[in-house]
Amino acid sequence: MKFLQKDANPVPIQDTVFQVVAQAKEAKQKYGEDQVVDATIGSLYDEEGKLVAYHTVFDTFDAIEPQIKAAYASSFTGNPNYRKQVAEWVFQGIHMNLPYSVLATPGGTGAISTVFHCSLAKNEIVLLPEVAWGSYKLMANEYGYQRMTYSLFEDDHFNLTDFEMKCKQIMDQQHKLVVVINDPCHNPTGYSLTLQEWEQVIAILNECSLQGPVVLLNDIAYIDYSYQLDQVRRYMELFQTISDNVAVVIAFSCSKTCTSYGLRIGAAILLAQKEEDVRQMEIVYEKHARATWSNIGNSGMENFVRVTTTHHDAFMKEKAKYIDLLKQRSDIFVTEAKACGLPIYPYKEGFFITIRIEDNEKCVRYHEALIANHIFTVRVNKGIRVAICSTSIKKTKGLAQKLKTIYDTI
Repeated sequence: MKFLQKDANPVPIQDTVFQVVAQAKEAKQKYGEDQVVDATIGSLYDEEGKLVAYHTVFDTFDAIEPQIKAAYASSFTGNPNYRKQVAEWVFQGIHMNLPYSVLATPGGTGAISTVFHCSLAKNEIVLLPEVAWGSYKLMANEYGYQRMTYSLFEDDHFNLTDFEMKCKQIMDQQHKLVVVINDPCHNPTGYSLTLQEWEQVIAILNECSLQGPVVLLNDIAYIDYSYQLDQVRRYMELFQTISDNVAVVIAFSCSKTCTSYGLRIGAAILLAQKEEDVRQMEIVYEKHARATWSNIGNSGMENFVRVTTTHHDAFMKEKAKYIDLLKQRSDIFVTEAKACGLPIYPYKEGFFITIRIEDNEKCVRYHEALIANHIFTVRVNKGIRVAICSTSIKKTKGLAQKLKTIYDTI
């Protein structure tokens, strides 16, 4: 520890996702592909078990001039055409009247980390979903924040009661609220809030803002895999009803949208009622960006612009094929889960479905039992995540019954 800051955490990181991915790979080599169900990978795979890399995305990338690929971006905040196109892509179909600014980030993770870093002081509380992507917790710990969680579900709908209670509890305690909502296509449950639920969320945050400032971080990493693309962005219109004491930051990721996970391109979109508030946030976010990653990949930003403008129709057509494939897989799994009584969280759309297990000790035992039966999944808080995004239709058929049979033994 003598070479580290005194508050550094020396405990090695334990990324359970990559550990179980490695176990699945080893099992496939030992027992053969047909004898193993690998539902661990959080990336889109085709029916032949290959990582999907959209032709429209990577043919466009290959055509980018070497000098553009080699060059720095024109600004550490992101290229102007990229920032403009991100806003148009995220807000498509919505006339956003709020002042806003776009900051290019290394993936959606960069956007989320920036919000965490810039919004709270050490030992303050951040409000997270109870069932969530594990890196939220890791980021909060790294920045020295305390964590509180809200229950995601009451029966088969969003738990507005617990959400409101936790928001008010934090506001009473520290007179500032930073809350994360991963929606639509929540990771790992596949839930999407209704428009009515979003109306209530905004009303709760506006009420809380009477006591102090509120920052809503809306993680939309999976938005472009909604089964209702023509409706999925409608809830963003409600952001225009936030109070003067509420800010919204949308974390956008090109990783999922463009199947370009390794390019690490994303953005933070900052919104508030007053231009001066947006500008203050922008300045602090920009300084963090300059001090942390300095520059976002020029070619990745240029590629996003070209794909979503010049090649828009071909891109949407190609992506639609895989959204349909996701829906086929999820329909099979959800139908069979209901038929055999396998408990799952309410799923609507997206990459993942999660088996509901409230007892985390039981969850550990179940996860180990699945591995013993050559079924590889990811354990999350209060559940087991099944990645239908990377599980073929052939292996999805009958999977729910296999999971239920093992579930009944623990």
